[in-house]
Amino acid sequence: MYLFPLFFSQFFFNLKMNDDIVNVITNTITNLDSELRSLSLKIHDNPELPNQEYNACHLLEDYLEEKGFKVMREAAGMPTAFMAEYTNGPGKRVAYCSEYDALPGVGHACGHNLIAIAGVACAMAVKALLEQNLLQGTVTLFGTPAEEGGNGKVTFVKELEFQKRADFAMMLHPAPADSVVGPALAIDAVTIEFFGKASHAGMAPWNGINALDALMQGYNNVSMLRQQTLPTNRIHGNITHGGNSANVIPDYASAKFLIRSVTRTQLAELKSKFENCFKAAAGATGCRLSMSWLPNGATDDMFTNDTLAASYQHFMEEEGVKFPTSEEAGSISMASSDFGNVSYVLPSLQPVFKIDTSGPNHTHEFAKAARTKQAHQATLRASQCLAKTAAEMYLNPAMFEKAWKDFRKGKPQ
Repeated sequence: MYLFPLFFSQFFFNLKMNDDIVNVITNTITNLDSELRSLSLKIHDNPELPNQEYNACHLLEDYLEEKGFKVMREAAGMPTAFMAEYTNGPGKRVAYCSEYDALPGVGHACGHNLIAIAGVACAMAVKALLEQNLLQGTVTLFGTPAEEGGNGKVTFVKELEFQKRADFAMMLHPAPADSVVGPALAIDAVTIEFFGKASHAGMAPWNGINALDALMQGYNNVSMLRQQTLPTNRIHGNITHGGNSANVIPDYASAKFLIRSVTRTQLAELKSKFENCFKAAAGATGCRLSMSWLPNGATDDMFTNDTLAASYQHFMEEEGVKFPTSEEAGSISMASSDFGNVSYVLPSLQPVFKIDTSGPNHTHEFAKAARTKQAHQATLRASQCLAKTAAEMYLNPAMFEKAWKDFRKGKPQ
C-alpha cells in the first residue's frame, strides 16, 4: 500500500489516452451495468463453497459464450473452472481473473461476487476495443475456483495456462480501503494426524499411546516457536478431532493449520520448523505422525508489478480516488491469495478497491456490503480503470517493456 512518485506517472501518462479508447471502455462497462448487477446478485445470493461453484461457473460461462467469447469449460481439469478467450490476431495478450467461491457460514464475505463481475467487465471492455480494431491481440478471462481453499489459480499455473495465453495478468479485489497492493503473504495449509493406541483411561492407561497428548505437545511446541519467528509470520489452526470418550485413551487426534510468511522462501523455512514441532511430539509420545500439506502446493506471496500499479493508480486518481500512503495504510497485508502464484510467472497486479463496510473481509458485515449498489458501482469504476491499464500496455511499447523489465529484475527467488 503505497503511492508511486509523481515523475513515474508523468513518464507514462504525459499524453492523454485516445478519447475513442476511453469512450469505448466507459460505454461498454456502463451499458453492461444491469447485466453485471444481475450476475453479481445471483452469485451472492447462492453462495457455493470452493470447488462446488457449479451454478456460478455455468452462469458466467453461458453469459460469456453469448457475448462472443470462445469458452473452454472444465479448464485445466477443474470442473468449476473456465477460460473465455477473444482474439483479433497477433498482438499483446492480457489475462483477467474472476473468482466466485464463498466461505462456509458467512457466504460471500470476501466479495467474490464482485470479483466475478469485475473480471467480466474488464474482459468485455478489452474485447470491445479488439472488435473495433483499436487494439490488436487477445483477452482471456480465467474463471478461477476455490480461492478460499483449493487454489484454482495454482493449478492453472502448474498447467502453464497463464504462461501460454498471456503477457500480463490482472484482477481486482474489494476491501475496506483502496490500495494498489493487494493480499501479500505466502501461505500453505496442513492436516496433522497422530495415531496411537486406545486403552481404558481408568483401568489401564499405561497400556495406551495417547494421540491427543501428542497433538497437544506439538501445539504447545508451535506456541513456543512463535517467540523465535519473524513478527510477520502467522501460524494458526484448530483441533478437528480430540478423541471419542473421556474414559478412553485417544488413539487418533487431528488438527488443521495455516502457515503464512511474507515470502515463499521464508514460508519454506517456517514450514520446516513447524514440522519439527510435531515430529518431536511424535518421538516423545510414541505416536505415528502424518502431515498432509495442500496437494497443489503453497500459495505464493504477491509480487506486485510497479509499472502496472502506477498505471491503475493514475486512472483511479483521475476518478477522484485518494490512495493512502504506506504510513497511513501499513506496508504489509496479512491476507493471502492464490493470485500470488500468477505474479511469479507474469507481470501482475491485484489492487483492492474500497466498498463501504462496517467490517473487514470475512465477516457478515462485509458479506452484506458486497451486495449493495454502492459496492457494485465501486466495482465498475475500478474495472474501467483496470481496463484502461490493459489498453496502456497494448498501446505503449515503453510501458510494456518496463513492466517486463521490472518483473525480471525484481522477481523474488
